[in-house]
Amino acid sequence: MRPTQKSAHFVLYTRLNELPHARLGVVVAKRFAPRAVTRNTIKRVTRELFRVTGLPAIDCVVRLAKPVNSKDGPATTAALKRSLRLELSRLFAAQIKLSGRQAQTVPPMQPPAALPSAATPPLTPS
Repeated sequence: MRPTQKSAHFVLYTRLNELPHARLGVVVAKRFAPRAVTRNTIKRVTRELFRVTGLPAIDCVVRLAKPVNSKDGPATTAALKRSLRLELSRLFAAQIKLSGRQAQTVPPMQPPAALPSAATPPLTPS
């Protein structure tokens, strides 16, 4: 997968899938968010925004690419959560626009033609 969207702290990778719904993967490395509380907050905010955004049938992987805080300050703050929500919502909104443009330019896939049942002879025991 190649990155399709980037923001200040995140990279979004996407790929079309054959399912009727979108799927999400979240990667938050310990070196960019050293505290477990921070990593869990990022994952929780990402999942919630993904759930309410309503993306088309694509596989998404959101990866934290730059540090969000250090061990010196508090693990999470209201300001951190607010900035994460804003950044991730912009990321998902940009992906919706991009997916809408791709849907207009790419024709829908046609299902393969069914083989006639007479094409294969019935099996007989030997």
